[in-house]
Amino acid sequence: MEHTCVLDNGISVGASVSLSQLKEFLEGVIEQHPEHQTRTYAALIEMLSWFAGPQIRNVAAVGGNIATGSPISDLNPLFMANRCVLTVGSVKGFRTITMNEDFFTGYRKTILSHDEVLVKIFVPFTTECDFVCGFKQSPRKEDDIAIVNAGMKVQFVENTNLVHDITLVFGGMAPTTTMAVKTMAILKGKNWDDNLLEEATKSLHSELALSPGVPGGMEVYRQSLTFSFFFKFYLKVLNKLNHSNNNDANSNMQEVPCGQPETDAVGRPIPLKSATQQTTGEAKYVDDLPKTEGELYVAFVFSEKAHAKIISMDFSKALALDGVIDVVSHEDVPGSNLTTPFQDEELFAVDEVFWVGQILALVVAENQSLAQRAAKLVKVDYEDLDNILTIKDAIHKESFLKQPLEISIGDTDEGFNQSDIMIEGECHVGAQEHFYMETMASIIIPKGEDCEMEIISSTQNITETQFSVAMALGIPKNRIVCRTKRLGGGFGGKESRSCIFSTAAAVAAYKVCKPVRYMLDRDEDMISTGTRHPFLGQYKVGFTNEGKLLALDLRLYSSCGSSLDLSVPVNVTPSMILTDECTQPLFFNRVLERALFHCDNVYKVPNLRVCGYLCKTNLPSCTAFRGFGAPQSMFIAEAWITAVANACGLPQEQVRELNFYKKGDSTHFHQTLHDWNLDRCWQSCLDKSSYAMRRKQVTEYNRKNRWKKRGLAITPTKFGISFTTKFLNQAGALVHIYTDGSVLVTHGGIEMGQGLHTKIIQVASRALGIPKERVHISETSTDKVPNTSPTAASTGSDLNGMAVQNACHTLLQRLEKYKAENPKGNWTDWVKAAYMDRTSLSATGFYKTPDITGYDWTGTDKTSKETRPFDYFCYGSAVSEVEIDCLTGDHQVLRADIVMDVGDSLNPAVDIGQVEGAFAQGYGLFVLEDYRYSPSGHLLTKGPGFYKIPSFGDIPKQLNVFLLDRSPNVRAVCSSKAVGEPPLFLAASVFFAIRDAISSARADAGLTGDFRLDSPACAERIRLACEDEFVKMVTLLLNFVSVINLSLLKKSCYKIRNHDFILKLLRDSEHVPELF
Repeated sequence: MEHTCVLDNGISVGASVSLSQLKEFLEGVIEQHPEHQTRTYAALIEMLSWFAGPQIRNVAAVGGNIATGSPISDLNPLFMANRCVLTVGSVKGFRTITMNEDFFTGYRKTILSHDEVLVKIFVPFTTECDFVCGFKQSPRKEDDIAIVNAGMKVQFVENTNLVHDITLVFGGMAPTTTMAVKTMAILKGKNWDDNLLEEATKSLHSELALSPGVPGGMEVYRQSLTFSFFFKFYLKVLNKLNHSNNNDANSNMQEVPCGQPETDAVGRPIPLKSATQQTTGEAKYVDDLPKTEGELYVAFVFSEKAHAKIISMDFSKALALDGVIDVVSHEDVPGSNLTTPFQDEELFAVDEVFWVGQILALVVAENQSLAQRAAKLVKVDYEDLDNILTIKDAIHKESFLKQPLEISIGDTDEGFNQSDIMIEGECHVGAQEHFYMETMASIIIPKGEDCEMEIISSTQNITETQFSVAMALGIPKNRIVCRTKRLGGGFGGKESRSCIFSTAAAVAAYKVCKPVRYMLDRDEDMISTGTRHPFLGQYKVGFTNEGKLLALDLRLYSSCGSSLDLSVPVNVTPSMILTDECTQPLFFNRVLERALFHCDNVYKVPNLRVCGYLCKTNLPSCTAFRGFGAPQSMFIAEAWITAVANACGLPQEQVRELNFYKKGDSTHFHQTLHDWNLDRCWQSCLDKSSYAMRRKQVTEYNRKNRWKKRGLAITPTKFGISFTTKFLNQAGALVHIYTDGSVLVTHGGIEMGQGLHTKIIQVASRALGIPKERVHISETSTDKVPNTSPTAASTGSDLNGMAVQNACHTLLQRLEKYKAENPKGNWTDWVKAAYMDRTSLSATGFYKTPDITGYDWTGTDKTSKETRPFDYFCYGSAVSEVEIDCLTGDHQVLRADIVMDVGDSLNPAVDIGQVEGAFAQGYGLFVLEDYRYSPSGHLLTKGPGFYKIPSFGDIPKQLNVFLLDRSPNVRAVCSSKAVGEPPLFLAASVFFAIRDAISSARADAGLTGDFRLDSPACAERIRLACEDEFVKMVTLLLNFVSVINLSLLKKSCYKIRNHDFILKLLRDSEHVPELF
């Protein structure tokens, strides 16, 4: 069953041969045989390239793929199209079976008897008259399951274009892989020409019809793919028949200044401090740490309802399992059961649940598998209540949290009166999963006296974790130490939500008086921890005929889930803190506030009114995510500026540049733009990308090609740096010098892969004038640096770098005496001399960002008072070029050029990596990652099998990153700028390049004017936005289904052969719009 051999008329492959072995074998056969004999094998190799990943292909067997009978198997359509022959065996002997239309008998069922084993498969050679193609469309090109796939083979009468035989097989269109036998019968004996194409389209239209609400959804897209696949097959074969080879379808670092000492590490491209340990697997994360004595595991019991009353919870079956120690619920919380920044969530649900994934209880057991198994045995009885899942539903039902926020400048009504043109529109930006590599994890260790507790947590916010646990346990914060060495990614997802899980686990540890740990599995993490905020923007824009902006009226609706979390600003004054008037923890960034601040992106609008609404929905509370609301509102800004350019009939880049801010201008929230590097970034990006030349090339390409289109777009960004909550803009540090000259630095920032510790070491190296190798950072801990701000808002190096620099300068001042006494000595000599003289070699450092004012949302006069919510701004521009397949919605990013202003880079290698990573994550947000819930509030895109983040194949074929030179920033450490969040939005250039390509496709279809394209621009949206005759045909059929009785349609649909007849029926119905 593991054999592979070449026969006279084909190949024989054992059923146990792995897919990797199959691919290697087929490649050898192709190399040794004429091309015309191996066309099926070439198609199989192409399909295998997109089949899972190498690890899966190494163990998955050919026979398993066949016998499993998945309706979306990538290989079965090709096996059926080539009528491969299977040999099966049983105790009764062997027999052969041809893979034809009768092979699959039902969902995951075949004609194999229960006692038969698949032994081998025979795949025949092709002839010069045979042509074979495989097709697959999935949400992501690499390592993803198919939405629809197909295998097609046609055989011609020798030396003609007359079809002798044809097989068309589709997956993803029925409960089984389906052979379109009726269409095949119609096409046999026909010439391979446009008449055949028309007949095939009409026949597939009826034979593979999908009804509205069909399992899997996307009925318009899926059925249009069947047409598109056949059309692509038709064109490829036609090119071969005509002997045509036409194919309708190729970094820059800053340098340190001359004369900079070799020991000065700042500005050098130094690898991450723990890069070696991480790449070898030696780096320790929370769950890698050894168990402590008596340690137990806690598993979470999550709500299965989006909105319901809790009638009862029965723990008896869970507690009956041997090895289950206890259960923990709200009744076991000794302190406050309220948690999160606004204390508006219950740690453990009491009487009512508000989202699927809300914590109900914990099960404490001896190990992870037992605890998770027991958690599933907890029986919860609910009484269902109405739920709200979408922004539109929340608007309709007026489900809002807090009052709306508003910023206005000028007179928008007068601005509209002065406008030559006014347009209105709306666009939507979807949610995004953080998908950090390390899920939520903590170890809680009770110390056994004075209620002391140690928490080792994967969190961006050790101080809020400390605060939250103290509140729940009713003990002072000085009894709790929270420490973090590193995170396996955070992206904002571990700023506030991680604290909830650590606190719940701390209650369990407190109750059982033993150490506990947890690490959520991927599904648990995704259903319970929250996402990026989805946004809906509704705009009205007024402008001149030349595209000059005059007025903007904008409404931003943010789905914040079931609680406030970090969604909204709150005004906390020092007096409230000192008088205990504020009972909330003091760590919250403000997603909606930042969205309102960035709703202009880089464009000056003299008359602007923006109002932001927080929509309460029955979903996990949305939380911080790289950009904190700014990418969503800047995307909406790019949507309306694009609509402005289209309305004026002017080039996109021209209208954008016309409306840029200038140096010294004031924003709509009244902050003066003292530094303005956008113009330099923009022009540099245009030049380095050869934008003007490539624009002409794209236009010419699109003129020559109908079914593949290219698009080009340039996108700018302006991103404000600082916490907009004023008191968070502070940091502390502790620096020790030991007598051997080594230095230990501790600061308040968390290392989560962004290179923060590496940069801090570089700062300390320069400040102390010693090689970086002498400086070490171990971890971040609340007993070393108290009252830390979260590592968020791209402030990690700005705040902590300055605090460390401050501590180092203090130490240097102490050492000056000994340097003067021994000028020829070295660092170690001076340190030893200071120690012998009883001089302290430890120092604390502190920094607070100067001149930050915050924004007063409660003030009555917001039109004249100058504010400074941001310390400074980061700027950048990106040009992206894409190619889309108009027939499937597939796309490829051909090239991206990015110019980013990072000041004087602390570490160019790290910063370029951050730019590249942010761009990839932004690409996921705007193009790929499609977050979907069921009507009951359950997450449909759960786990890596259904939720797709960018992979290697999604990276631009050519990616050029340039750091803007000669742009020192006097307001941050070593003249640097933040880099974590600002580049993310530049990936929107890919979205707008796709939109540009779609515009060309629509123009070829006779469609002009603006159109709506929401984010993410996934394959389905791209395909349907092209809106050609195939899409119209499917839409007509589905409209037909909605008008005509469904049961009558099922009886008559397959009898309809005349497309004109369908059109007549549709046009005669007053309920169906005129689409043709």
